[in-house]
Amino acid sequence: MTTTTRTTLLLARHGQTIWHAENRYAGVSDVPLTDEGRAQAEALGRWAAAHPVDAIWTSTVSRAVATADPACRALGLTPHREPALRECDFGVVEGRTLAEFAADNPERAKAFRADPVSYPFPEAEDPRTAAHRGANALRRIATAHPGERVLVVAHNTLLRLVLCSLLSIPLGAYRRVFPQLRNAAVSEIRMEDGSAALLSLNVPCA
Repeated sequence: MTTTTRTTLLLARHGQTIWHAENRYAGVSDVPLTDEGRAQAEALGRWAAAHPVDAIWTSTVSRAVATADPACRALGLTPHREPALRECDFGVVEGRTLAEFAADNPERAKAFRADPVSYPFPEAEDPRTAAHRGANALRRIATAHPGERVLVVAHNTLLRLVLCSLLSIPLGAYRRVFPQLRNAAVSEIRMEDGSAALLSLNVPCA
C-alpha cells in the first residue's frame, strides 16, 4: 500500500518597506522594513507563537529575514535561508512605480498589464523562470518536512507566480487572480506528492 505525507506550508510576504509603501517595485534591491513593517513582523511572530510551526524558511533578502526573526525568536527556531525564494528581478522598473514606467513606455506598460508573463519589464527575470525556481523550492521544503507545519517568508510577485504554478492556474493571470499578498499575512497550502491545495489566503496576523 502506498502512503502519502501531507506538509502544511504557511506562506507569508515580508513586512512593509518604504518602496512598497510607495508602490515601487523592489525585487533584487535590498530595501529595509519601515516601522510599520517591523510591527507587522512582530505580529507574525505572535501569530507563530499561537499557531506553532516546526520550521521556518526565508528568502535570503534582508526584508524577509527580518520579518521572520520575531517568529524564530518566539519559537526558538533557526531559520533556513533559501536563495530560490528571492523576489523576481524587475529590470528597468526596480525602484519605480508602474505609473512611472507607463509614462515613459505606455505601449510596453499596456502589454504588461494585459499579460505580465509574455511581456515582462525590459531586462527583468523571465516570470516563468521565477515560477519554476520558487515552486521547486517549496517542493523541496515540503519534502524536507514531511507531515510538519512550515512558515515560509518570501515575496509578493514570486509567491503569486508560485501559487499559480502549483495550482495549475495560467501564469499570465497571476496579477488578476492574486492581486496582492498582504504584508505579513499568511496563506496556507497543503503539499502532497508535489501537488498543492490552497486552504486559505491573506489571513491577517494582527
